Amino acid sequence: MTRSREAWILFLATRVVGLAVDAAVIGFAYLCAFALRFDFQEPTSLGGWGTVARLYVTVCAVHLASLLFFGCYRLAWRRIRGSELPQYIGAMMFACGVLTLMRYFLPNVSLSHIRPPYSVTVISFFLGTIGIIGVRVLWRVYWTSRVKEDELLERNVQHFGGVAARKFLADKVVMVTGAGGSIGSEIVRQVAAAGAKKILMVERGENALYEIDRRMHDSRCVPLMYDINDCGKMESLFAAEKPEVVLHAAAYKHVPMVEMNPEEGWRNNTEATKLLAELSAAHGVKRFVLISTDKAVNPVSVMGKTKLAAEQAIMALNSPTSFCAVRFGNVFGSSGSVVPLFKELIAKRLPITVTHPDMKRYFMTIEEAVSLVLQAASRDERAIYTLDMGEPVKILDLAEGMIEQAGYRPYVDIPIVFTGIRPGEKLFEELDVSERSCYKTDMAKIYITKGV
Repeated sequence: MTRSREAWILFLATRVVGLAVDAAVIGFAYLCAFALRFDFQEPTSLGGWGTVARLYVTVCAVHLASLLFFGCYRLAWRRIRGSELPQYIGAMMFACGVLTLMRYFLPNVSLSHIRPPYSVTVISFFLGTIGIIGVRVLWRVYWTSRVKEDELLERNVQHFGGVAARKFLADKVVMVTGAGGSIGSEIVRQVAAAGAKKILMVERGENALYEIDRRMHDSRCVPLMYDINDCGKMESLFAAEKPEVVLHAAAYKHVPMVEMNPEEGWRNNTEATKLLAELSAAHGVKRFVLISTDKAVNPVSVMGKTKLAAEQAIMALNSPTSFCAVRFGNVFGSSGSVVPLFKELIAKRLPITVTHPDMKRYFMTIEEAVSLVLQAASRDERAIYTLDMGEPVKILDLAEGMIEQAGYRPYVDIPIVFTGIRPGEKLFEELDVSERSCYKTDMAKIYITKGV
């Protein structure tokens, strides 16, 4: 059975449950209305509780049909919004009107089992409307409280103490390139929290630099609108500021985009890294850390090849500067990743595009990845580190999970379309931390890659 068919079967099942819940809510409101109307006494003038029970069938049928007619059962409970309330209120008013007309046009007392009293109909309208909307709001509150984005990683998100990183970075001048990006901005935040003396935030994008500077609002953070490819300006910066640690996060990371612009990818990812590494060696930088990628492992894409070449360039330098690179996979929610793309498509109720139903990727939260990068930076080895990212996540499962978290139903409310693997993409990334490929360090989740 396909996932689409399973989704529709589940949808129909939930609608049946929804009808049952609404029937119970309407029944309770109807019973309360009778109790209030007849002072909690048996309505003998209408034929007693037997007539009340038979009349409930008519009342319930009218209300459920009205909710169905007004499209209320096409709406997901867990994402009920204020703009949808008029649909529910309108449906309940329509049902109230129908029952009122039935009372008016069926005056025969013998038909009392299908003609509720006016007062009961009005009271039921108010109580039923509150109940119908209330159960949906409560369900949304419950759903929102239990759902977290981290759960989509299908593992426990880990938090690291970072004592070694704080000790290493305290009172140092630290340069962070790509400081306005998703990873770079988190590096800036954690480096500041570690007690760095000065943070040189190098970023060529004006808006990105403005945002990180505004968020930090810290006199230790110096916003520098520099292009890392500008040899003269970077030389002057190193000479003037004398950074002790360089955390190099600036790079082009979008595989298809770099595939279409290979020369620019090589210039920005490889040549610029080599330039920064040489300047670091010339100006006495103690530790240089390259933020690398799992795509540098047996690369098939231009982006992966540029990052592998960058790794090789810094490791080939003979200098007192301690060079290292840190490889990890996708960062959950970073700019250019599938997560913000999926969020945008879901918000617009557009089909989610997935390249292949079996495609998998490694994911970490930004906080996890940066914390481990800084711990690796505190070490002494000239090495290429690989982070243990747990089991890879199926992109299709991620898409379905994000749709569900937004309160929609995959394949029912939002379709999922398979577009095919793009140039430069692998079906599975090769981030191996087994003994065959890596040496284990004394720091959790941090491994030293063999054979480089």
